[in-house]
Amino acid sequence: MDLGILILRVVLGLLFMGHGAQKLFGWFGGYGVAGTAGWLESLGFRAGKPMALAAGLSELGGGLLIALGLLSPLGAAAVIGMMITAIATVHLGKGPWAASGGWELNATNIAAAAVVGFAGPGRYSLDKLAGWDLSGLEWGAAAVTGAAVTSLLTLATRRRQVPVEAVATQSQAA
Repeated sequence: MDLGILILRVVLGLLFMGHGAQKLFGWFGGYGVAGTAGWLESLGFRAGKPMALAAGLSELGGGLLIALGLLSPLGAAAVIGMMITAIATVHLGKGPWAASGGWELNATNIAAAAVVGFAGPGRYSLDKLAGWDLSGLEWGAAAVTGAAVTSLLTLATRRRQVPVEAVATQSQAA
């Protein structure tokens, strides 16, 4: 089981570190902070640059913590929170399938991070080396709850989105 958790942690962690590097540094085909900020503003988020930094740091830092098995519930919470926010802002209305821009990959990432949050990082981790047992129902529930609350607070900062149809109707009336 420990080897399986290690494989899950390293793959999930490194991929999220890559996504964070895209947002922060423009690496791996990303757009860096400025490009990410503009995209987040187009989704209705206020203060695009601080939000881009927060998103990039959540992915890079959360991925690093998961990959290393260090403070695993915190890393899991960062990844889960990002995926909840991504589903709510980009993927929810597109159905489940990734081929249609849906939320299946986000849900899979949430499940993988939740496994780390509940099961812990396993024997091959910095948490274990430090003698910490950050696993179990309480730690996993704290990671998921913290992620959900943080995501909801983040979503609450968005500007109210006006449907495209309403904008077209307003334009015709003017």
